[in-house]
This record gives sequence, structure tokens and C-alpha cells, in this order.
Amino acid sequence: MPVPQVAIVGRPNVGKSSLFNWLARRRLAIVDDYSGVTRDRMTTLIEANERYFELIDTGGMGVEDEDNLTDDVRHQIELAIAAADVILLVVDTQTGLMPLDDMVAERLRGVEKPVILVANKTDQEHQEIQSEEFHKLGRGHVLCTSTTQNRNRDRLLELIADRLPDPVDETVTTPQMKLTIVGRRNVGKSTFVNTLAETERMIVSEVPGTTRDSVDVHFEIDGQTFVAIDTPGLRKRKSQRTDLEYYGMHRAQRGVRRADVVLMFFDATETISKVDKQLMGYVMENHKPCIFVINKWDMLHGSISTDRWVSYLRAQFPTLAYAPIAFITGQTGKNVKTLLNHSTMLFKQARERVSTGVLNRLIKAAVEAHQPPLYQNKRPKIYYATQVSTEPPTVVLMCGEPKAFGNDYRRYLLGVLRDHLAFGEVPIKLYLHRRNRNDKIPEGIN
Repeated sequence: MPVPQVAIVGRPNVGKSSLFNWLARRRLAIVDDYSGVTRDRMTTLIEANERYFELIDTGGMGVEDEDNLTDDVRHQIELAIAAADVILLVVDTQTGLMPLDDMVAERLRGVEKPVILVANKTDQEHQEIQSEEFHKLGRGHVLCTSTTQNRNRDRLLELIADRLPDPVDETVTTPQMKLTIVGRRNVGKSTFVNTLAETERMIVSEVPGTTRDSVDVHFEIDGQTFVAIDTPGLRKRKSQRTDLEYYGMHRAQRGVRRADVVLMFFDATETISKVDKQLMGYVMENHKPCIFVINKWDMLHGSISTDRWVSYLRAQFPTLAYAPIAFITGQTGKNVKTLLNHSTMLFKQARERVSTGVLNRLIKAAVEAHQPPLYQNKRPKIYYATQVSTEPPTVVLMCGEPKAFGNDYRRYLLGVLRDHLAFGEVPIKLYLHRRNRNDKIPEGIN
């Protein structure tokens, strides 16, 4: 089960980023009185009542960005709301109820997810009476907090933990694997899906998708059930002529979010484009297992080797060296069965769990083989490691000082995890957290 996500939303200047830093106990987000400082989503891992969740900071709803990025900021907020399991609706006690607060509450009206109403900047107890007007937003109980006076942090974490989805025993059932097919126009996505429907030993039914332009194709092969999610073909923004084309990217992104494994399609006869890189950026952002699929391979007639295409692809996506590459002819079904088998392998890898003992022995050996650089004249220390979630595999390293471990050393540790554990071809989330004195050492650590 993936780590649950908790999104912080609200109008500008209600203290969302301050709340984010306060809950994380680290200064991660920029805090300023100027409206619109936060644009992109920022995330961090939080532990509360023996549950982990990812906290997401978002930009202010209703702000007009001075650099004409209003639509981009709004899109990032919408993505956070869509991905969230719990939402923190933040308001400002000191300024009181504002029209933009009503607008934010109205946006959340149809969202069927737990919403916690947080009256921030309630620095003194006598100010709590001022927060009563926020009941007009229709979100029930109001929790008064103050990041400057450290009021009700533990209570807020308790409320969040209580509303997180229940953990799922991943060994009980094997769910259908959802394969999302993405790519530019005319790379053969729909032809590939049609081929799945015509392959022997496959039972296929078409079910209308959640968007107007997508279809979920349910099929079975060799006793295993799949769902293929076809997405609209995309082209660069300046070539988009209709609203449907414009929203095609957003619908493709939604398909990525639904996916267990993403099949990124390329036309073997064409070069990689900016649109391809935008799509892969979104796949990486959502930490989805991915296979690069080079389609229409028959059209080259041996004029170029697979090794040459692999080298070209790796050069275009250097941070995805772990992602498998498949060469197929979707129209004839050549190598399609092999592609499905490899997709199944990635699906299993993303759901793998490693015992605490195995993980800590591996990290210990990695540190002994290659110690981290000195930080403030001291050798930084990793006390223990634990895997907190799957899909993607999420590993937390408890250490003395997270800042002591630079990007190069983090990449080294990720490489060790890939080389020695069962999830070598899927994204891995690696968090370094400062160990507190009262932190319990997990069982299985020598």
C-alpha cells in the first residue's frame, strides 16, 4: 500500500507553509508574507501514532501569479487534492472569515475525503472564540493551532492519523494490474490495446472510463487479470487546436496516477520529443514503475540495432537507467506477451517488502564499504533503516543529521538498494530523518 497523502490547502497567507514546516519540524517550505510564494507542491514524510504519511504543501487558492503562472499553480493544487487521502483546510483566525475561504470550501464541497478544518494563527486561548465563525464553512469541528506558540500540534497529528485509510494486508488478495499506455499521437497505443483484445487465451470487455476519451479494457491471459488504460495521444502545446487536445495532457496524467505500471510508448522511426519528456517527468513525479516501449520495430527492417536505440534512450532519460526497455510490433503482437510478463514482474517488485533485519544489514555493509563524507568535521551516522510502505517501496533512514548526506551519497544508497533487493527496476523513495532520543529501535536490528 502506498504511503497515504495529506494535502494542505487554503487561500494565500493563512500560514500553510508555516504549518507544513511546523508539522515536519524542519524549515522546508519558504515562509513569507508576500502572496503566492509557494507555487509547486512540496512533500515530506511525517510519522504520527506509528503511521507514516506524506504531507503536501500547496500554493494559495485564488492568487493571481505575477509571472502568469496562475494556471500552473492551480493545476498543482488540483493534483494535490486528487492525490490526497486527507485534506487540511487552513484558515486564519487573526484575519477572520474571508470570501476566498468560502471559495476554497466550495471547491472542496464535492470531495469525498476527510477534511480537517484548521484555524491557524490562534496564538492565545482567548482568540479561540474568534474561530467560531469558521463553522459557516460547513466543515464541523474547528481545530485551533498556532505554529509560533506550538499549540495543538500533537492533537492535529492525532486527527490526521485517525482519518488515514486503514492499512491493507497486501498478501490477502492479488488485485488486477492496471497498465496505463501513454505517448504521443500515432505511436500505436490504441493498436496495441486492440492487439490485446485479439490475442489468444484473452477474455476482453470494454468498460467506459472515468473520462470521455478513455476506455478501460479488461482482459485475462494465462489466468491473470489486467486492465489496460488507453490515454489520448498528445502533441506539443502550440500545436493544440481544441480544448479536448489541451485537456488531453491532464487526462493522460490522471491515467498515470491510476496506473500500477506505465507503458511509455515511442515510435521506433521518430526521435524523442519535449512532449515525451514532459510525460516521463510526470511518471517520475508520481513514482510509477515504467517500461519504455519502442513500438513499430518491424518498420526499421534491421537498419538500426536495439543497442543503438537503448543508448539513445538512456542518454535522453539518464535518471531512469533502472527502467526496462521493450521492442515490440503492436500491430502483429510480436513481443507483446513478453512485455506483459515484464509488466507483471514490475508490479510484484513495487509491492515487495524487505524485513528490517535484511535492510539494516545491507545499509550497514554499504556504509562500511563507502563511508559518507565528513560533515562539520564529523562522520555522519545512520542508526537504522526501515521500509514503511510499498507502491513505491519507501525506505526511511534514521540518522543524526539528514543535511549531512549529500545527493551523491543518497544516490549511492539508492543504487545499493536496487542492486541487492527485490525492487531493482522500480522507483524507490528514500527519506533521511533525524533520529530523536525517544525513537524506538525497530525489532530485527542487531
